[in-house]
Parts: sequence; C-alpha cells; structure tokens
Amino acid sequence: MDSVSNPARVDEGIAGSHWRDWLRLCMTPLLGFHAQKVLIEALGGPRQVFEQPIAMLRRFVSEAQAQSLLRAPAEWSAVCDRTEAWLQQTPQGVLQEVWTWDHPRYPQMLRDTEEPPWLLFAQGQLQHACWQGVAIVGSRNPTPQGKENARRFADQLQQSGCCIVSGLAMGIDAAAHQGALESAHSHRCATVAVVGTGLDLVYPRQHHALAKQVAQHGWVISELAPGTPPLPHHFPRRNRLIAGLSHGVLVVEAALKSGSLITAELAVSQGKEVFAIPGSIHSVLSRGCHALLRQGAKLVETAQDVVEELPWGTAEPPRVGSPAKGDVFTDSNQQAVYKALGHEPQHLDSVLLLSGLSLEDALIALQQLQDINRVVAMPGGLYQCLH
Repeated sequence: MDSVSNPARVDEGIAGSHWRDWLRLCMTPLLGFHAQKVLIEALGGPRQVFEQPIAMLRRFVSEAQAQSLLRAPAEWSAVCDRTEAWLQQTPQGVLQEVWTWDHPRYPQMLRDTEEPPWLLFAQGQLQHACWQGVAIVGSRNPTPQGKENARRFADQLQQSGCCIVSGLAMGIDAAAHQGALESAHSHRCATVAVVGTGLDLVYPRQHHALAKQVAQHGWVISELAPGTPPLPHHFPRRNRLIAGLSHGVLVVEAALKSGSLITAELAVSQGKEVFAIPGSIHSVLSRGCHALLRQGAKLVETAQDVVEELPWGTAEPPRVGSPAKGDVFTDSNQQAVYKALGHEPQHLDSVLLLSGLSLEDALIALQQLQDINRVVAMPGGLYQCLH
C-alpha cells in the first residue's frame, strides 16, 4: 500500500477536526487503515466522515463498515476522558500533547511511511520538536560488551548530531537511551523512546527514571492512548514507528528470531540504511547481526561508519573502542590482564596463562580494572573487557 498521498490535500480539510475525532476513527471496529485512508482522502477528515449520511459512506466502504461509523465505539468516551486527564498533567514542566496528522509537530518522516498512525501521544520538551533520528536496537538480554557498545555508539552518534531512537526496553534499548543522555544538550533532542503502552504507564516498570530523563531531553512517543497496557502485539507495531522515525537502524546484538530484526526489515522496506555490529561466531546474540550482514547491512566498527552513510554530514566522532577519559592503566599488570582478555570472555585460568602473572597479581589487576569500568566479571568465573 502506498503512503497517504497528497498530505497537503488531506490537511486542507481537517482544520476543524479534533484529536477526539481522530481517536474515534482509529477505534472504530471493522475499519482498517486502508478504509480510513479512503474516507479521509474522499471526505476531508474524521469530523467530516462522521457527519456523512450512510448513503455517502457506502460509496467508499462496505455496508458493515458504514454502519460501524454511525456509532461511537463503546470505549471511546472513557479513553477520551483518560486522555484529557493525562493532558492536564504537567510533570515537572514536561509537555504532554496529542499530535494528530495535521499537528505541526507530527514527524514528517512518519507521514511518508506505509501505514502512519493518525495520531501520536507525546511527552517531552517543546524545543526538541525536530530531530535527525538513528535507531539503536538489540537484545533484551545482551552481553556486557553489547550493552557497552550500545551506550558508546549512542553517546558518540548523539555528539555527532544524531537523535537516538529506541524502544525503552531492557538491555540494548536502555543502554542506547542512557548513552544518548550522557552528553545531552538542552538545545538538541538527544533521544526518542517509542513505547508499546499508553504514556501514563511505563514498561518495564524499572525504567520510570529513564523515561523521565528521556522526556526531559527528547520525547517519549506512543500511538496508544493513555491506559493501554503492554500487550504482546503492540510491540511489533511499535517497531515500525522506530524504523519510521529514523534515517537508519543500528542492530547491536540480536538472536535470529528477534524483534530487532523486524525493525531492520521494516527499515529496509522504508528505504532506510541498516547497520550491524559483528560479534563472535560462538554467540547466539551475534547470529541476527551476521544474518543482516549477509543480506547487505553495513558492517560497522565505529560511530563514524554510521555517520558517513547519513544525509547530514560526516563530522568525525570519537571512535568506539578508544579509551575513555581517565582510563589510563596505572601499572603493567593491568595492561597485561587487559591484553590477555582480548575481545572474548576469558576464564581466570586463561588470563593467568596469557598474562604470565601470579594469581594474586592477576586478581588485584582484575579488581582495579573493574573499578575503572574497563572489565566486567561474568557468571562461571569469566571476565570480559568493556572496550
């Protein structure tokens, strides 16, 4: 299906429509996107649709659909009341809005997608109304290195002028939002979280503080009305918005059957760039990325690899893998242990063998490296570098 044609024509006829009208249209039973599009393009907007006699409606939709349009959906009034209550809240000065199709802050990139939502619920800062999005997605249960890669890529891409778009989920999503927030500027949108619930809820619950930070330095967005719980079928639809709001999608770690691959596929269908970070051939979480690479995704090792494929410039960001400020090893034992660990998780026995250090010296160096966030201890007596 094509994207909605001639947005200007649609906008001309909907000045009198209110978000309640758009919400009613979206909630009307039996009426899918295609039928909604036909009605809006023919009649001008949702209010005009609801003002038509059934004979006029039958010219564009089936008898059952026309009958459905004559009656307000059963839950519509209650959802409107919840939305009104949500709009009246002003949590610490954060703006809460409904962006209908004709709203000036409705993202043009979404208008150009195949099935754009007719309205969006948004929470954020007014000065962050525009952004240049790059999505970062991946596993909900990543490796420590995967989380660190997501965080660092997000930070460096954000410093290069990108807004990091993700889904506020556990794992890679959360790390990406956190990385984007590390050097966020008040005048620029750092990150956008697209969620699969109403915005009066936060899922997962432990991300309340993160969602609040995102709203203060960007936007939290949903096509779902306040009060909508986190149901499984909401998240694939959420993924299409993540892809739609982004010029490219970076997959950090993903299994072969993963929602992240759905996001990547949606990006391809929208003509967007797809990037993937390679990993160990022994890791299940590398297989999704390797599958994308075989299908033509760009292999990336640095944030610059992503930036150079985007339409707004090629300023050189810090390289992923370069030491962070203050990460200077204080003695040769730390250097020997760090070198011994390499790029894959290693058992303590391997560290001793490769470094040539005594057990006591190796343990001291490992603890020191953990203290400066350069090494993480993993289950089973394994250690891994955070490059």
